[in-house]
Amino acid sequence: MTIDVCAIEDLPDGEVAVVEVPGFGRIAVFNTEGGLYGIEDRCSHQEAWLSDGFLDGCAVECPLHASLFDLKTGEPSGPPAQLAIRTFAIGTIDGRVVVLEEAS
Repeated sequence: MTIDVCAIEDLPDGEVAVVEVPGFGRIAVFNTEGGLYGIEDRCSHQEAWLSDGFLDGCAVECPLHASLFDLKTGEPSGPPAQLAIRTFAIGTIDGRVVVLEEAS
């Protein structure tokens, strides 16, 4: 699976891009702390887009109830979310940011 997200210059440090994947849903791709990280763009606690959340280092805070998710592992740091979200391997090909595969 390789899914095109955007041009690398369109995703500066501290920003997020979202791609809709048919049959799956939304994947949020973050550029932070010198790396690209992809996560399922839905809080595991309630329906909220994590791409609308607040980036804090290598984690994103859900905008609805403040659960913090690790962008590397998808694990929440505490309540109210208790379930991890899926993560995705992200890379670049020919100057484009791409989702390479599901990581977990």
